[in-house]
Amino acid sequence: MTYDPTPLFQPDRGQSAHTIHVVTKDAFEGWRTAQSPRVRTALDAARVEAKPGATAILPGAEAEDWSVLLCVAKTPLGTWDLAKLAETLPDGSYRLDGANAGAALLGWALGQHAFTRYKKPDRTPGRVLLTAEPARIAEAVALARATAVVRDLVNTPAADLGPAELEAEAAALAETHGAQLTVTKGAALVSGYPMIHAVGQAAATGREPRLIELEWGNPAHPRLAVIGKGVCFDSGGLDIKPSSGMRLMKKDMGGAAHALALAGLIMGARLPVRLHLLIPAVENAIAGNAFRPGDVLATRKGLTVENTNTDAEGRLVLGDALTRAGENTPDLILDFATLTGAARVALGPDLPATFANDDALAEALLAAGTASEDPLWRMPLWDGYDEMLKSDIADLLNAPDGGFAGAVTAALFLRRFVPEHTQWAHLDTFAWRPSGKPGRPKGGEALGLRAVWGMLKGRYGAA
Repeated sequence: MTYDPTPLFQPDRGQSAHTIHVVTKDAFEGWRTAQSPRVRTALDAARVEAKPGATAILPGAEAEDWSVLLCVAKTPLGTWDLAKLAETLPDGSYRLDGANAGAALLGWALGQHAFTRYKKPDRTPGRVLLTAEPARIAEAVALARATAVVRDLVNTPAADLGPAELEAEAAALAETHGAQLTVTKGAALVSGYPMIHAVGQAAATGREPRLIELEWGNPAHPRLAVIGKGVCFDSGGLDIKPSSGMRLMKKDMGGAAHALALAGLIMGARLPVRLHLLIPAVENAIAGNAFRPGDVLATRKGLTVENTNTDAEGRLVLGDALTRAGENTPDLILDFATLTGAARVALGPDLPATFANDDALAEALLAAGTASEDPLWRMPLWDGYDEMLKSDIADLLNAPDGGFAGAVTAALFLRRFVPEHTQWAHLDTFAWRPSGKPGRPKGGEALGLRAVWGMLKGRYGAA
C-alpha cells in the first residue's frame, strides 16, 4: 500500500510544458481582453464563466501548443484548486501562470491517487507539475503518501485487514525507520490489558486481539504518545448492529490508520520527539465466548468498568492503551478514533470532534487545522456530564443510557485513563467521505491528520 507521488513534480527549469493560466473571477475580464481573437472565440464557444473551478482547453498557434484556463476564487491557491485538473488533464507536463502552486501541490498529488487493490484504475498517475517552489515538494509528497496510507487502509475490507495485518503495517513502518516494535497478545494481553482482550476475545483464530507498540527517537527528546483505535471490524458484539450499521465497519480501524500515517510523518521528518505509537488491534466479533452486556471488566489502570453496551467497545480498548501510554510520563498524548455516531450527528462527516484537556493545545490544533484546510471543531469535556458514567456495581460504566451527549461522555470515559497532569487530545474522526469531490474520492479519508501534523511541527520544530 505505497503511493509515491514524487514523479508528479519537477522543479521548473524552463522545460517544455503546457501552461495553466490561473485567473481569479475579478481578473477574468481583463485577462480575457488581453487574449488573442482565437482564444476569445474558444472561450465564447465554450461559454466559459469565471466561476471558481471552471476550466477550458485553449488553442495555441500550433496544434500541440494548447494551454489550460483555471478559474479560482482567490490566490494564493487552496489545497484542492488543482485537484480537478490533476484528475482530468491529458498526461504530460504543466506549469502555472498567474500563481504558485503552494498548498495546491497536495491536491495535485491526491487528484492522481486511487485505491487499486481490487479494481484496475481508470487512469494511472501521469500529469507532472513543474513548480517554481521545489522546496515545497518534499512536504507535499509526504502528506500525500500519509493521506494515501489512511485511505488505502480504511478502504481495505476486514477479510484482508485484521489485527495481524495492522501488526504487519506497523512492523514495516518500524523496519523502514529503525524503530522498535513490541506486540502483546495471548496470556500477556489477558493479564496486562484486560479490556483489549475482552473486546477481541471472540475473534477467530488468526485474528486474535493484540496491543501493537512502536518506539522511535532519542529518549532525551519529549515523549509523544500517538494512539489509534484499531477495531478492524465491529459487528457490535452481542449488542449486534443492524446490517446497515455494519456495512462500513471495515473503517472502524480508521483511528489506527491515522496513527500509522502520523507516525510515518513524524519519523520521516525526524521530528525531535520520542515517539510511542500504540494500536489496540481487535475484531469485535460474536461467538460463545464474546463479552456480554452487564459484564464487569478489569482494566490496566485498576478501575472496574460495567460494560453496558458491547457496541461501545472502542473506548474500552483505548482505555487500556491510554493507561499504557501514561506510564512513561509523556509530554503529550494524542488519540484518533472512529468512536461515536453522536459526533457525526453533531458535526457531520467532515469535522472531527476534537476534545482537549488543555486550552492552549486545543487552540494550537484548531489553528493548525485552519492553516492546513483540515478543519477541526472543539467539543467540551463537560464535567457536569461525568456523573453519567456512574455505575451501581463498578467504578464506572462505558455507555450511559439515553444517548445524550454521546461523543462527550465517550471522551469523558477516555479521560479517566489519562494521567491528570498530562496534555491530551482526542479526535473522534469519521475517516470516511460519503461522496466524492476533486482529489477526495468517496471512501476512506484522512480527517484531522494534516491538522495534527501542523500542530506537532509548530510545537516541536524540526530535527
